[in-house]
Amino acid sequence: MPKKMLTDRALKALRKKPAKSGKRYEIGDKDVSGLLVRVNDQGTVTFALVARFPGSSNPTRRTIGEYGSMTLEEAREEAREWRRLLRQGKDPQVERERKEQAEARRQANTFASVAEDYFVELKRRGLRQAGEIEREIRREFVSRWAARPITDIKKQDVLDVVDAAIKQGALSKAHHLLSYASRLYSWAMERPGYGLEYSPVHGMRPARIIGVKDIRTRVLSDVELAALWHASKEIGYPYGPLVRLLMLTGQRKSEVSDARWCEFDLDKREWCIPAERMKNGAPHTVPLTDAVLKVMQDLQRFNSGDHLFSTTFGKTPVNGFSKGKTRLDKVLARQLGHVPPPWVFHDIRRTVRTHMSALPIPDMVRELVIAHTKPGLHKIYDQHRYADEKRHALELWAARLRSIVEPAPANVVSLDRARA
Repeated sequence: MPKKMLTDRALKALRKKPAKSGKRYEIGDKDVSGLLVRVNDQGTVTFALVARFPGSSNPTRRTIGEYGSMTLEEAREEAREWRRLLRQGKDPQVERERKEQAEARRQANTFASVAEDYFVELKRRGLRQAGEIEREIRREFVSRWAARPITDIKKQDVLDVVDAAIKQGALSKAHHLLSYASRLYSWAMERPGYGLEYSPVHGMRPARIIGVKDIRTRVLSDVELAALWHASKEIGYPYGPLVRLLMLTGQRKSEVSDARWCEFDLDKREWCIPAERMKNGAPHTVPLTDAVLKVMQDLQRFNSGDHLFSTTFGKTPVNGFSKGKTRLDKVLARQLGHVPPPWVFHDIRRTVRTHMSALPIPDMVRELVIAHTKPGLHKIYDQHRYADEKRHALELWAARLRSIVEPAPANVVSLDRARA
């Protein structure tokens, strides 16, 4: 068998010099010992390695690949790797199959598929925050990385998500997202089948990346509540009515923004939020007051989807809250005559709960209205729904809110004051 220093130009020329019919010829490579090319009667050029492979007492030829599908340099690198494996007593073909299987597993273990397994585990454990964790991972991580192998996610990928929340001013959300990513990867690292040997969240310190987590205490003043109500009417759908439902119900932003028409029983005047959408992982019923129904009456029902608040004709829930809030803040500042102190949507929920403490509502009912679970044994043994009590509480709050956003004229004296 002749040998020569193979080049791409020489290999391309060999394609034009096919072997005789039913025959083939070989040319060895002077650069890598044992590497050769075979040319058949169709002009196909194939790389092969001559070596003593495991299980054979004599040197044999094994195909490495076809020229065109792999380059000359790739063939030489593969031949060198095969010779290295042979010196270690390993069969290159077995190692190649092992790598192909590992790559297939890596490609199959996408971030989305591993996340789905994790969600099942969260529900099995009955974790209180299972619903919130799943919702945020789907919204912020799965939406970006769904088809990527989980082993391909790098530290910068996680930082990009966290930084996006920081730029929105949602520092609490940034802390939560970093925590949720850490939990998911810690769980997946314990399971060898996913092939994870590294967590992109490892070594990330929330205090350094985001800052110390503050406990928010911001409560909107009555003047701010009134201005926010009127500003919400000015900016229109979808953020306007969404804000008014936040103000009237005290529910979390995601619980309102992701609401679907199928969750509402308008005849019973109830909104039943399913467990998978709740932070505590338990279904939650919100009685509908006249004020809430009035907001809902003005909402358009789409044919393409079931979401109340959507920019895709109901197919998906509204997003882009940072842009919506920027618009809202501009109108709010104009309503107030000045820029208010920084606030976030969750401050509305805290404001509602604070006002309820000033109304004749039992503390247990106040907590149940905003879906805070009952404490201790009361949670286990008291399965009363408190539907009437919650309805009464929300009606009292609606009346209080109405008096704030639509105050009576100064020359009107209430009946109680007149009697006094």
